[in-house]
Amino acid sequence: MQTREQDEKFLQIAIDLSLNKMNEGHGGPFGAIIVCDEEIIAEGWNQVTSTNDPTAHAEMVAIRKACNKVKHFELKDCVIYTSCEPCPMCLGGIYWARFKRVVYANTREDAKNIGFDDGHIYDEIASPHSKRKIEFCHCPSTNALNVFNEWTKKNDKIDY
Repeated sequence: MQTREQDEKFLQIAIDLSLNKMNEGHGGPFGAIIVCDEEIIAEGWNQVTSTNDPTAHAEMVAIRKACNKVKHFELKDCVIYTSCEPCPMCLGGIYWARFKRVVYANTREDAKNIGFDDGHIYDEIASPHSKRKIEFCHCPSTNALNVFNEWTKKNDKIDY
């Protein structure tokens, strides 16, 4: 069970990481660490501009490293500490990894105030496909459904 003091200690590490890596020119002012059993198992910082990868947010980088380290796609016994409230993409990754807790410092409003506004993505998620800014075309395919049907019959599948 994490205490407030432990949360503040680990959160400060994520904040320091965000500052250091931002100053080194890796990307935006975001850092994250993943802690399991009071041990840091992974860290990540924003690398969007330094790697030309729009998915290289601090949380996503840390999740990839942590999963690689524990050799599993779930991090259900872990806590992610992040310098800012996760964006929609990172939030999705956090839920897919099944973290037990998220501890963050800055809010999405704080991020918006410095030019990192995810509001349009939250709006798009809630919008019907016909109203989205990027065109979504549904092209039903029997072949695609057949792949799904094969998945349901697969005896050696790993559910996730």
